[in-house]
Amino acid sequence: MSTVPKRFEILVVPAHVEDRGGASVKDTAVRAAVVEATGERGNSGYPRYAGHGIVADIDPETRTVEAILLDGNELDYGLTALALDSTDG
Repeated sequence: MSTVPKRFEILVVPAHVEDRGGASVKDTAVRAAVVEATGERGNSGYPRYAGHGIVADIDPETRTVEAILLDGNELDYGLTALALDSTDG
C-alpha cells in the first residue's frame, strides 16, 4: 500500500499555452500554494488537501488534481491545476 504524501504544491496555470517563451510552468502560474493533507477524502474519493484558500482532491499516485476549489469557487474556464511534489519541508 502506498503512503499518501503530506503536502503538494498546486500550480494554477493557463490550460492552452503553446509557447511560454522559455519560462517554466512555475513561472507562468497565475497562482501557487502548498496544500497539506487534511486526513479526509473528498467526494471524488481521493485524499483532500487544503491551504491558502485552495481545497483539492488529489490522486497521490498520478498527481492528478481530481477536484479543486479556489477561495470557495470552481476553477475558471481556461485554467488547469497541477500537483507537484512540495519542496517545502
